[in-house]
Amino acid sequence: MRSAGARKLKRHVPQGNLTLDSRLPSQTVWEGGCLCGAIRYKVTGPALDRGCCHCRSCRKASSSPELPYAQFALTHFEITRGWPSQYHSSAEVTRSFCGHCGSPLTYRHAGHPDLLDIMTCSLDDPDALPPAYHVWTSQKPRWAVVDDRLPAFETTRPKR
Repeated sequence: MRSAGARKLKRHVPQGNLTLDSRLPSQTVWEGGCLCGAIRYKVTGPALDRGCCHCRSCRKASSSPELPYAQFALTHFEITRGWPSQYHSSAEVTRSFCGHCGSPLTYRHAGHPDLLDIMTCSLDDPDALPPAYHVWTSQKPRWAVVDDRLPAFETTRPKR
């Protein structure tokens, strides 16, 4: 369900190295989609940020102890097949997912309407955009271990 003031995601008709440090990969075209293939997307331009969130909302949305994401400019994202369902997980957050198979796809925060987080594991090549840090580790399950030598923050990441 789209809210009245929300920007629409662009819809288009389709046309046809693992980095473990914090540098952003320079690739400029990324493709991905859901598990069942009903939804496909393309995003152009470099990833602006990459992380892994452990907050309760992201864990519930993904049924996982953490949710890796890559952030892009909203204007560079386009749906190439199907159309995702949307859910407002809070007053400021809209998440998109496949209404058929349930795969989480995107996250948008009203405070940053020009940005879109894409769920890294929905990319065709999730290894190309590994997380650079962890956020909201204070909300992770007690049994979840964050031990990959990446910076970890108890709440949100400090502003750059």
